[in-house]
This record gives sequence, C-alpha cells and structure tokens, in this order.
Amino acid sequence: MKLSPEEARRRIEELREEIEQHNYNYFVLNQPTISDAEYDKLLRELQQLEEQFPQFKSPTSPTQRVGAPPQTEFKTVKHSIPMLSLANAFSDDEVREFDARVKKLAEIDKIEYVAEPKFDGLAVELVYEDGVFVLGSTRGDGETGEDVTQNLKTIKSIPLRLRQPKDLPIPRRLEVRGEIYMEIADFRKLNEEREERGEPLFANPRNAAAGSLRQLDPKITAQRKLHIFCYDVGQTVGITFRTQEELLRTLPRYGLRVCPIYRVCKNIDEALEFYREMQERREELPYEIDGVVIKVNDFEIREIVGEVSRNPRWAIAYKFPPKQATTRVKDIVVQVGRTGKLTPVAVLEPVPLGGVTVQHATLHNQDEIEKKDIRIGDWVLIQRAGDVIPEVVQPIVSRRTGTEKKFTMPERCPVCGDRVVRLPDEVDYRCVNISCPARLKESILHYASKGAADIEGLGERWVEALMNAGLVKEIPDLYKLKERVIELVRLERMGPKLAENLLNAIEKSKKISLARFIYGLGIRHVGERLAELLAQRFRTLDALMNASEEELLQVEEVGSTVAQSIISFFQDERNREMIRKLREAGVQIIEEVSPQKAGALAGKTFVFTGTLKTLTRGQAEALVKAAGGRVSSSVSRKTDYVVAGEEPGSKLQKARELGVTVLSEEEFLKLVKT
Repeated sequence: MKLSPEEARRRIEELREEIEQHNYNYFVLNQPTISDAEYDKLLRELQQLEEQFPQFKSPTSPTQRVGAPPQTEFKTVKHSIPMLSLANAFSDDEVREFDARVKKLAEIDKIEYVAEPKFDGLAVELVYEDGVFVLGSTRGDGETGEDVTQNLKTIKSIPLRLRQPKDLPIPRRLEVRGEIYMEIADFRKLNEEREERGEPLFANPRNAAAGSLRQLDPKITAQRKLHIFCYDVGQTVGITFRTQEELLRTLPRYGLRVCPIYRVCKNIDEALEFYREMQERREELPYEIDGVVIKVNDFEIREIVGEVSRNPRWAIAYKFPPKQATTRVKDIVVQVGRTGKLTPVAVLEPVPLGGVTVQHATLHNQDEIEKKDIRIGDWVLIQRAGDVIPEVVQPIVSRRTGTEKKFTMPERCPVCGDRVVRLPDEVDYRCVNISCPARLKESILHYASKGAADIEGLGERWVEALMNAGLVKEIPDLYKLKERVIELVRLERMGPKLAENLLNAIEKSKKISLARFIYGLGIRHVGERLAELLAQRFRTLDALMNASEEELLQVEEVGSTVAQSIISFFQDERNREMIRKLREAGVQIIEEVSPQKAGALAGKTFVFTGTLKTLTRGQAEALVKAAGGRVSSSVSRKTDYVVAGEEPGSKLQKARELGVTVLSEEEFLKLVKT
C-alpha cells in the first residue's frame, strides 16, 4: 500500500517510538518483550520508509544509532573509534547486492572476504596498554559505553596481561572488540537455579550474558559462566594488521580468544556456502549464533569502501531465518518436577522449527497462561530461544473459532493424585507428596547429574526403566543394584555390558565431595554455587544438618527463605532416613578440611588430563581441595602437578615442555594419602 507523505510521517514516528521502547526493555531493563525477528521487521520497515521519504530522516532515529544509551549506574566511556553496527541481509540476493556495491566502490572485480559466525551476545571493547588490561566497556550507543572493567576481569577467557609472542612486539595500545556470551548449557543451569530461588528467568543466553555482565557487584558476574570471542580491533599503537585473516591469526598469539570457525572466501559464492554450512551446524554449537558476518578481508580496500551513517560498507550480517513457527495447541498437560513444581506444557501439532520437529512447548505457569490468554485449541506462535523446550510467544486470536477451552491447574497431582498447593507469594503450584513417582524420578536424575554424583550413563530412559521394574524406588536403591544384577540385565536393551558399565559408574560415585552431595540432595533453592558455600562454611554434613537459621544466615547468598528451605529439608525424617541409607550403602562424603588442618597439598596446584580409572574427575578434584590444594584447568609454570589418566590430551605435552611433575593415578592417590 502506497502511503502519502503525511501517513508516512505518522508511521515513522510510531515505529521510532516502538523501537526505542524495545531498546529500553532489552538494553536497560534486560526484559525483552519481542523476538529478534519481530524487532528486525520493525527496524527494516523504518529503514525502508526513511529511504522512501528522506525528508523525515532524523539523527535521533533508531536507524542512526547502535543501541540504547548507557545505564546511569555505570561510568561512561567514550570509544576512541566508534563501535559500528552492521547492516543486515536476509536473502542471497541482498548479499549479492552488497558484493556488487563493494566491487563498484573499490573499483575491483574480485574481492576476498572473511566469513565468521555472528554471535548472539553482548559487544564489548577491551583496552590494553603495554600489554596490560586497563579498561573494558560495553558498546552502548556506539560512541560511548559503560565501564564494566571489573566485571570483565572476572571472565577467565579474558587475559589480564597479553602473552608475549617470540616474533611480535607488545602493542603500546591495543583496543580489542569482542562478544561476551553464555553457553546454552550454562544458560539452562542458571535459569534452573533462578527458578529454584523464585527469581525471574532470563529469556535467552544473550539476555543472560548482558544481565550478568552489567551487575554492579563483580561477585555476581564472577558466579556466571561468561566467555568471549574477539573479532575486531579499534585503535592500535605499535602494531598494524593488513587483513582480517591476519588479525584472527594474531590475536590468539597474544592470548586473546577468537572463534576457530571462520573461512577466508575467494568470492561471495564461497561466503554464501559458509553461511549454509553454519545454518546446518548452528544446533550443534554450544553457543547461540543468529547468522554469519561477511567482511572484506583486505583493510586497505575497507578504507576505500568506507562507511555510511553508522554502518561499514565493507561488512554485512546475513541473518538466519527466525526460529519461530505457527502451530496449534492440541492439549495442555502438566509435568511434575523433583521439588513438586507443576509445569503446564502445550501439546502441539508437530511442526519443524530450527532443524527439529517440535511437539511440546513450555507454558511456565498458570499466571503466564492467563497473561498470554493461551487456550486449548488455539493457533499459536512458538519460538526456540536458546532452550531445549520451545515456548509459546502468543496466541493468534484472529484464528479462534469459539471452540477453544481455557486451562486451569488441577487440584490433584496428575501423577500421584495427592493434593496440589500454591504457597503465598509464589507463582508455582506444587505436589505436596514427597514420595510422588514423578518427584522421585527427577530427584534421582538430579542426584546422578554431572554436578552431583556424576553417574555416567544414568539418564532419564534408564531411571524410568529401573523405576518401572521396581528396582529403584529411592536414591539409595541405586547402590543395591549390584545385588540384583540378573534383574538388571533383563531390562529391555540393557544387556550384560551396559549393566556392568552402569554398576561401575554407580560404584565410582560412592566417593563424593560434601559440596556435590549437598547439591545432589536437591534442596530447594540450593544450586551448585550455594552448595559450595555451605560446604566451606559447615565442613561436615552433620554440622549442616543441625545448623540453626542464625548460622545459615551467616553464609553468603543465604536469606531467610533459603535458610528455612534448608532447615525444613533436614528436619524431614524421610530425608534424614535417605541420608542414613546412603551412608549405610557405602557412600563416602569427602568433607571439607579447614586451612589449618590442610596437609601436604596446601598451596599446590593440580591439573587433570585424561580419564581416571577409579575416580571421577569431580572426586579427584574434591580430594585435592580437601587436602588444601587447588585445581586449575590449564597448565602453566605455576602448576605443581599434572595428573595423567588414560588418553591424556595436550596438557600432558605442555607439562613435559614446562618441566611440570607428571603423576599417574596411582602416584596421585599415594600423594593424597600422605
């Protein structure tokens, strides 16, 4: 529909106001209210209207700026060279038009490009002076950002001092641009912990990374598992780069992390081929990407091509199709978690989305269903936002026929039939029966998880099989399975070899650190981080079990709600009986040792590589910590011992190069005993 100038002016004003509100929600409040695809659609409409009606262009338009203004809580930092945003492309034709423009501006027939994944995180700039990290800031509005130096220092993948290459000088000044991101697995775990504490959930990994980095207290940032990929530089003094390829090869030599997945492309066809490969691989990656960035490789050609407004002409972001789809809600069912929480889940007509067929989507809770007005029979828009289970964005009200039905949470647990309650000031409904089979299944899975007992191979399928066969009715029953080998082997698709492997994994889990054991108990509001703090404070399980509210409140991150949750858990006789049975079954809890009682490992640094025969990695690390030592993930000259198991990796070679003492598993155990 063709608009008159007056209609265009009004629509432009509406779009600017709406986009600025979404910028505020996302960048300032960390509470996005629309999907990336919807945001891009609004921005593209505004760009097209401003191009069609240039008389209405404005320097304050969202199309002329990178993001929202910096938050007032942080000091502002002016970038010496503006951090530009990238123009977006959504089709091969648009990318080819970009290629044609570059060739025309550069007056060259052949252009070499570098294609890199477009990371879905938070852009930052790191400033190094004489090799020392002195300043870190967010991109902000492109001209000025927020000073988040102290928070960035907590991210281990950011070097505080540059490495010294043999044949390269340390630049007097090096401004490095990169993306802070959170891996998908860490995002899920963070949301699980926040859900247990009754805190609002992050919408996606990018939202979590932004919210984690922009904390006034660096301690909170340090608890979040953030990473960085570096991909560009600002001002440099004492070093120059001729190409993007040279930059990506050089930065790692200074200890700066770049994504190893990139390709030097002889022409735009090779760049488009890389885009299609990344589109197929995106679901396999441990982090979120939302497209591919295509850049002119040669920096001299970049200078010739130049910039327009706030976008470089020499680069473009080719965005992936949105991970959204439309389908119909056939039913709404309720799942029961290990804490008794009832979660409504939409049963959908199968629909392809992001490379998989989706049949279920989370609805979070009753309040969320009512807020979005989602009904059984509705046509809905669903999306995958960094989570395994997609979510329902909104119903398509215009497609309603009048046959749709509203959903209400059941008064009885759908699994065990016991009553369901909703406590004051909580959004969740919970089953009160601690012996509910659904709660037991989730509790066993949690106890066996990597952060707890780490029982390799004991996933949901086998837990269900063990429970259905009556072999496991509670967590301690896992340690009695060796007495029921014949029944175990008879399970469908189990067999002698799988049974042997499972029993060996269960046996290895008998040695467990206090922190991991506390976490494995599944106490509401107690995640891995808090379990560590409780172990350090109380040192023994008995001391924690008998702790008063006053003692618990002295622990960092413990408030009255968490303290009452811990006390209630240990006051429940069924839980105390479970712990007693675990001890009787041979579970050895490696308790914390005070620094004063630390033995020969006090102050010693250990690195583990390869697979250990008699211990899990977590058990070995717990032994070191209990004896006063510390564990590192990388080998350096400060490493005292490298413990090498079967099939060791490159850490063993590095240890030998640096002259670090290498121990076998047997030698390590002898050292621990001394």
